[in-house]
Amino acid sequence: MTISVNQLEEARRALDAPLYADVRGDVEVSFEFSPPKTDKAEEGLWQSIETLCPLGPRFLSVTYGAGGSTRDRTHATVARIARETQVPAAAHLTCVEATRAEIDAIAEEYWAAGVRHIVALRGDPPAGVSSYAPHPGGYENAAALVAGLRRLHPFEISVAGYPEGHPNSADQRSDLDNLKRKLDAGANRAITQFFFEAETFFRYRDAAAAAGIDAEIVPGIMPIGSFAGVQRMAAMCRTDVPGWLVRLFDGLDDKPAARQLVAATVAAELCRKLYAGGVKQLHFYTMNKAELSFAICHLLGVRARPCTTAAAA
Repeated sequence: MTISVNQLEEARRALDAPLYADVRGDVEVSFEFSPPKTDKAEEGLWQSIETLCPLGPRFLSVTYGAGGSTRDRTHATVARIARETQVPAAAHLTCVEATRAEIDAIAEEYWAAGVRHIVALRGDPPAGVSSYAPHPGGYENAAALVAGLRRLHPFEISVAGYPEGHPNSADQRSDLDNLKRKLDAGANRAITQFFFEAETFFRYRDAAAAAGIDAEIVPGIMPIGSFAGVQRMAAMCRTDVPGWLVRLFDGLDDKPAARQLVAATVAAELCRKLYAGGVKQLHFYTMNKAELSFAICHLLGVRARPCTTAAAA
């Protein structure tokens, strides 16, 4: 087998220092949570927030269930983050199952609660509905929602980006055109769907730049807690699960500790490659679990510092 000069140089660099020695801790992170469904789940969620809050995240976001099914729980969780921590809270808001007036009222409630950041999404159709259709009198898509929020208050607004294409998009060109419409309507940044190979993000970033998009694009990172669960989500959102990843997790279903070590290693290596490519902002889909995200951030040089939460107040 012939080894090129470039491959030798890469191998030499990898052996010259510990794997994460060149990561300086200058990464900015944010974390996403889901609203709890039970009191026990709420306790676990808040423990995760208390664990990750000291890492100094840019914001903590809280998702919205399909069809707006968790609207009240999302609002309660976001309001508590805004009230009881020093970290900015970001509320997910979708177009599904609500009129413009109803969505505007929700946004006004967030503003009154001190929430200044909205993650504006079209949203998934309600359970039992196969395809998305705008609600009568509602915002027809995420770009319209962004424009509506901009008319209400000077919110910070994040929107979704899809490195491998939204399932409803015909091709990458139309997908990027839609992203540009959202940003042109007033969004500050895009946060991407999760992916598993750094080149996927770099190709997307390059294509976005070629399409005239110069806004911040933040990679979304999914640490793998349940591999079967991630495979199901990946199938729904058209995310490629590479064969090497399947092989890595093969045989770990009944070995949670080993699975967690593998998951942290895989995600941290992805983040290191993104960092080497100039990425300094990362958004973690925590699945309401703190350990994996905390470990990855630690490897990236992000260290805990005092943070005020409900438990410390």
